[in-house]
Formats: sequence, structure tokens, C-alpha cells
Amino acid sequence: MSKAKAAVRKHPKKRGQRATSNIFAMFDQAQIQEFKEAFNMIDQNRDGFIDSEDLKDMLSSLGQEPNEQVVESMMSEAPGPLNFTMFLTLFGEKLNGTDPEDVIRNAFACFDEEATGHINEDRLRELLITMGDRFTDAEVDQMFRGSPVDNNGNFDYITFTRILKHGTKDE
Repeated sequence: MSKAKAAVRKHPKKRGQRATSNIFAMFDQAQIQEFKEAFNMIDQNRDGFIDSEDLKDMLSSLGQEPNEQVVESMMSEAPGPLNFTMFLTLFGEKLNGTDPEDVIRNAFACFDEEATGHINEDRLRELLITMGDRFTDAEVDQMFRGSPVDNNGNFDYITFTRILKHGTKDE
């Protein structure tokens, strides 16, 4: 055996380490499967990437009338092509970017003078439209859609906060 071959065996060539995404470690398998289903619903042309046309089609199917600026703004959140890994990464960043559950609950509690866990829906609407980062009427309507509001018009912010951070019981 030649000295060169012996040197190769003695000191094998080191391979570069592959950079792997840790995004899959943030979610359990059931969550990843749900994100995959959502991704596939948005990827209308089934090419493995979400593009602006896919996004427009999906928004239209939800009754929205997307304009080009909104769609391009959404697409610009991804630093490159929006495949499933990038989709999952964006959701991971968004979910990690939200306030902890107790902080959100306490923000609502500031407007619950009787500490009941409820705020009158009309009063909350007024607060959201007139204070801080003001919501539009459409944004408030969207928030209340599917939200826990009882027959007396009281918004259950404790349940809403749990749903916001953990999803519904059905999920």
C-alpha cells in the first residue's frame, strides 16, 4: 500500500457539516401534519411552493378580495421561495413572536373592572377601534368571528386567550 493511501485512511477527509433547520423541533408531529395540510390547501397549483397566485386564490376562496399590495406584502415576509420548510419557519417565528398567554390575558383584564373574565362585546369593540393600534371595523368583526361570546354579548377573554395560544379543543 502506498504512503498516500495509508495517509488517507489514517486521516479521513472531513465532510462539511450540513446546516439543518431546528424548526421541526418546535412542533410535535400532529402540529406539523396540520401545517402541512394548511400548506397544501394554499398551494393551489401543487408545485410545492406558495406563490402570489396561490395566495390570491386562497384569499378569494375565503371571501376576501386581495389586492396586489397586500399579497406582495405577505409574500415579502419570506426571504426566498415559500416551500413547506419556509412556511413552517414563518409560522414558528410568528408564534414565538406573540406575547405569553398571561400577558395577553392581563391586557384584557385591565378592562374587566369586575374581574369576571368577560368584557362586553360592544365595549371591547369601541376600545379596539379607538385606543392604541386602532383596529378597523372589519378587523374587529374578523376577531369576533368564532370568538367566545355568550348570549348576553360578553366576550370571554380567558377562553379567547387560550384558543389564541393553543388552538381549540377540537384541534
